[in-house]
Amino acid sequence: MKDHITHPIQPFYDEESRILILGSFPSVKSREQMFYYGHPQNRFWKVVAKVFDDEAPNTVPDKKLFLKKHRIALWDVIGSCDIEGSSDSSIENVKANDISLILDSTKIERVFVNGKTAEKYYRKYIEPQTGIKAICLPSTSPANAAWNPERLVRAWREEIL
Repeated sequence: MKDHITHPIQPFYDEESRILILGSFPSVKSREQMFYYGHPQNRFWKVVAKVFDDEAPNTVPDKKLFLKKHRIALWDVIGSCDIEGSSDSSIENVKANDISLILDSTKIERVFVNGKTAEKYYRKYIEPQTGIKAICLPSTSPANAAWNPERLVRAWREEIL
């Protein structure tokens, strides 16, 4: 059964942010932790740490320090939706987040989306508003089993650096 959920996590950014990475919608685990990529099987933190030749952060405070250090802003494309658990394929009735909040108070140089679901909703709802094209990175979700960690790191590094 699907629940209608409003995104509970604030966007993470500061005036020094230069890179914006947008996911689709936070998983159940991320919503429980109230921070991004909270599921231990999601490879986001390990991948971005390797991209920047840094240690992978484990706690929410360490994750925030990591993001500040590397000038990364994080949020999600979807502000509210009907969703079953954490399943991107179940998403319906989407209302997008307004990323102008971030764009107006930072010096974002590039926007990335983490996976095809984020890309689909970004292109449909956000790109027409902002005119900013996002680069789609392969999803760090464990559901994206076709991409092993080394391949993910190579693809992310190629685009981000």
